[in-house]
Amino acid sequence: MWGRTDLLDESDEMVKHRTAEEKDVLTDSEGIKFEESRNGAVLITSIEVNENGEKRIGKKKGKYITLTDLTVNPDDQESFEALKKIFIQKLEEMHENLLLTKSSKVLIIGLGNSTITPDAIGPKAIEYLQGSSISQMESNVKVVMYAPGVTGQTGFETSNFIEAISKAFQPDLIVVLDALAARNSERLCKTIQLTNTGIHPGSGVGNERKEVSEEVYGIPVTAIGIPMVVDGPVLYADAMEHVIHYIASKIEEKESPSSALAVTPMVSNKKSSLDKKVLQPIFGEWVTWPTEEKRKLFEEVFVGKNSSLFVTPKETDAWVEQYAYLLSEGIETWITNR
Repeated sequence: MWGRTDLLDESDEMVKHRTAEEKDVLTDSEGIKFEESRNGAVLITSIEVNENGEKRIGKKKGKYITLTDLTVNPDDQESFEALKKIFIQKLEEMHENLLLTKSSKVLIIGLGNSTITPDAIGPKAIEYLQGSSISQMESNVKVVMYAPGVTGQTGFETSNFIEAISKAFQPDLIVVLDALAARNSERLCKTIQLTNTGIHPGSGVGNERKEVSEEVYGIPVTAIGIPMVVDGPVLYADAMEHVIHYIASKIEEKESPSSALAVTPMVSNKKSSLDKKVLQPIFGEWVTWPTEEKRKLFEEVFVGKNSSLFVTPKETDAWVEQYAYLLSEGIETWITNR
């Protein structure tokens, strides 16, 4: 199946509840607590899943926090600084029940392949952390950082590396950093997800390895990731949505008196306000379907075709540098101030 995603708020069950009315349906009684807020340009989504919610949506019980800024770009240092401050706040929120102190020991693992750019966020963040103040250890070691590589490089299961280090170090918390997969191209390099449910390395790209979680090690695990790739066919569906939006905007503008004065076509940004029914004579009834339904149609059409193709932005190297630095600085600040 294409359209794989590591982001809980992109899962089928969550996507079905995107309007204000539908979000109210996500109540504690159904096993899901859903909260959404905004801090500047950053949309903050907090989801808590209990045992009933786990059975209902197929996602592990626990807490999931996503920070999304669709306006950020690799050269926008100001936006990254704002995102980092919120990230530190959410790190504190995620771990407040653990009652960590300055004497608590933390193991930080950077998952991924450092030789493949979109998969290098984890190892790169560890590289930055190893040059930070928390790496200046003496006899009393409180933080250990390690990038184990991937099974294809070492021939050894990544989870086993982590288990061996955990037995020797006996940490109070394991923090895992990794690149993720998204199901919406607009989310690429624009979202940070934090969860206390652990992670299945490689699951987003169909190369799932042994789970890294509290159930496996008996130690709390926090997984932090940034979506760096999408399935190739996802772009087909997203491109079609843009085409539909563009044509509907053109038809809408044709009836507007101001359009006669425009030198170039004006395309409305208010996608939800466009009446797509005007396109039914051209595309048929399916053009009025919700975006997720259109994506499922593309899934059926392209099943088996380009199923192993994953796409990443051309500025991936710049994104990796920015996010690796953000994660390392955020974690360093959080550990130092706890």
